[in-house]
Amino acid sequence: MLDVIYEDNQIIVVVKPQNVPSQQDATNDPDMLSMVKQYIKEKYNKTGEAFVGLVHRLDRPTGGVMVFAKNSKSASRLSAQIIDGSFEKTYLAVVKGKPRHEKNRLVDYIKKDLRENKASIVPMAEKDAKRAELEYQVLETVDNLSLCKINLQTGRGHQIRVQMANIGNSLYGDAKYGKIDKTQNLKTSNLALWATYLRFNHPTQDKVMLFKVFPPEEKAPWDKFNLEKSIKSI
Repeated sequence: MLDVIYEDNQIIVVVKPQNVPSQQDATNDPDMLSMVKQYIKEKYNKTGEAFVGLVHRLDRPTGGVMVFAKNSKSASRLSAQIIDGSFEKTYLAVVKGKPRHEKNRLVDYIKKDLRENKASIVPMAEKDAKRAELEYQVLETVDNLSLCKINLQTGRGHQIRVQMANIGNSLYGDAKYGKIDKTQNLKTSNLALWATYLRFNHPTQDKVMLFKVFPPEEKAPWDKFNLEKSIKSI
């Protein structure tokens, strides 16, 4: 069932569950774009396929807040905000250990291996290398795990995962870029990365739209932290 937290005639804001793709991929598993289209088609009794604009993506293992456009004009205006940097996304992540710096900006160059679906840090001059920039802040550290607020300045695939692993603080539950603790159940543990905060200008109205969504606070490792306090600070 689609978790809709806001809707008007221009946009629809939803919560993406973890391990659901943003759009259809080779697995043909249910995806967010198709689910939103189906929701709109059924709600408004539309004939044919409903238009829904995918203006940003979350990696499959990442859950959290997403906005979709309900017409091409809104899709274009939201996409323009992403390009000019006024579209703000903030993530919460739980990383192994405590980063050396409580607050820092990471700038790297990332190359994606599409065949392996894995990114790596490479020299700037390497072919197909793309600049990746983020800022993180440690909010709380418990039991050798740190809750971090992360703001992306660029939107590269697997960016947060590979950049945090590169400084020695891989994300909890990340078997691709880190090591899984022996006590962790891979069947029940998700990647500890959540799109918590979204801020953008409404595409047709003169107002700022702001949404905050909690990660699954009853599940490990989120249950170790004071999420309410942390999210209020964002």
